[in-house]
Amino acid sequence: MSNPFSPREWLQLTMQQQGLLQPQTSVAETVLRLSYVQIDSINVVERAHHHVLHSRMPGYQPKMLDSALAKGEIFEYWSHAAAYLPIADYRFSLQRKLLQNGGKHWFEPDDKVMQEVRARILAEGPLKASDFEHSEGKNGAWWDWKPAKKALEQLFMRGELMVVRREKFQKVYDLTARVLPQDINAKAPTEAEFTRYLIDRYLDAHAFGTAAQIAYLRKGLKSAVAQELAEMLSQGGLASFKAAGQSYFYYPALQLHAPLPNKVWLLNPFDNLLIQRQRLKQWFDFDYQIEVYVPAEKRRYGYYSLAILWRDTFVGRVDVKADRQTGILLLQQLTLEAGVMVNGLDEDFCAAFDTAIREYARFNGCDRWKLVKANHKGLKQKYARQQKC
Repeated sequence: MSNPFSPREWLQLTMQQQGLLQPQTSVAETVLRLSYVQIDSINVVERAHHHVLHSRMPGYQPKMLDSALAKGEIFEYWSHAAAYLPIADYRFSLQRKLLQNGGKHWFEPDDKVMQEVRARILAEGPLKASDFEHSEGKNGAWWDWKPAKKALEQLFMRGELMVVRREKFQKVYDLTARVLPQDINAKAPTEAEFTRYLIDRYLDAHAFGTAAQIAYLRKGLKSAVAQELAEMLSQGGLASFKAAGQSYFYYPALQLHAPLPNKVWLLNPFDNLLIQRQRLKQWFDFDYQIEVYVPAEKRRYGYYSLAILWRDTFVGRVDVKADRQTGILLLQQLTLEAGVMVNGLDEDFCAAFDTAIREYARFNGCDRWKLVKANHKGLKQKYARQQKC
């Protein structure tokens, strides 16, 4: 169980496998590289799933994701959360879909409404929840969804419907038989195949991992993953090392081949690199929490703080908001970690930060950006005036 890489090399291997060190060329390639891209609805800036792709694809625009979905190169379903997934992995979504049949997804299934909803889509083509009338009064919160919306979601989770597109973030559903490309394998995997799939996808995307990390938010699968990892290790398909008392697994052929640029990445709270907070803390020494759900008076870093990754080190956070009426990206609070640039400004960091902010501002449809508040005197002075993109 020797360790062939230094801790810093493991960080860079993770970044490499995450598609950060080399530009990705298409949405389909990037989603496959990452194994999933989580969908999120927060829109104080461009939504998280688009931002994840922007961080890895030069010149990315949201219409590219829409196009990939329309072409059947990716599909929307559930990973550990709502996500876009590679169409090649469709059969592995059937493991969850089969569990949904005869069961419920948040709500008790209403077979009569489900039949009616299915019949309308069959007759009329793709529909969204708002296309169905609700006769019981005004819509309430999400747990009081109208019957048709509950039925649509149940049919989607069971695999009878797929999402063909989103309109103003609303799902538009059609029958799976009309959406799924004919050449896609739709045979449900065995438990062993599904377990191996989880391992392969995780190690491809993260370079190395523990059984718990690979089975992250996959209820009841940690034991099966651990057994399969042990079997693959014994057969020489995997190698392992220990760190902080945990066994980590990786492919023996893993190599670091992408150089580390002088670059700043601004990563959102749902980015694949950040989503497992304990792993982030252990390996990158970065204690990160999304504060969207924290009461305003208790927030330390801001409502929607992006993590600032410079080279292979997380150096701070920046709370962002796109003022779409004025075209200004507001850096509402920039907080550097203790010990970062304590002896003045680092010109390499400033150059990389400038580039990252300008690109992110343009991605959000802004032509200017403004630093509102910062905990670093030098940065406050440097960016005292509004900046053009």
